[in-house]
Amino acid sequence: MTDPTLPPVLAEIRDDFLALGERDRLQLLLEFSRELPEIPVRYQSAPGLLERVEECQSPVRAFAEIDGEQRVHLYATAPAEAPTTRGFASILAQGLDGLTPQEVLDVPDDYPLSLGLTNAVSPLRLNGMSGILTRAKRQVREQLAAA
Repeated sequence: MTDPTLPPVLAEIRDDFLALGERDRLQLLLEFSRELPEIPVRYQSAPGLLERVEECQSPVRAFAEIDGEQRVHLYATAPAEAPTTRGFASILAQGLDGLTPQEVLDVPDDYPLSLGLTNAVSPLRLNGMSGILTRAKRQVREQLAAA
């Protein structure tokens, strides 16, 4: 499944999910939950800098930052006791990392639905992942407008 607007890392993640059966997709999501990158120290000491993702049932915070080289980094926190949500945050943190602002803005809004998890996790949880992506895009737009 090729999609010219989907960055290679996100396409690879999607393809990895779709190559598996439903039960194994959930296992892969749990693996991602264990791989959520640590947030930088500057955010650890000021977690309020990360925006609360209201669509998530669990307390998830996220912030997309454009660095000096015009590359995006998504930082997120999600509790270990919410592995599904943490997995979604990890997928986006890893999948958006290092992209240009335009590449992030071009990620299809329905990317979370393309992972083949609609029968494995609740619509509320998928909505949470969409909320993280929506916020990342808005934050990128805001930073571009302020520059």
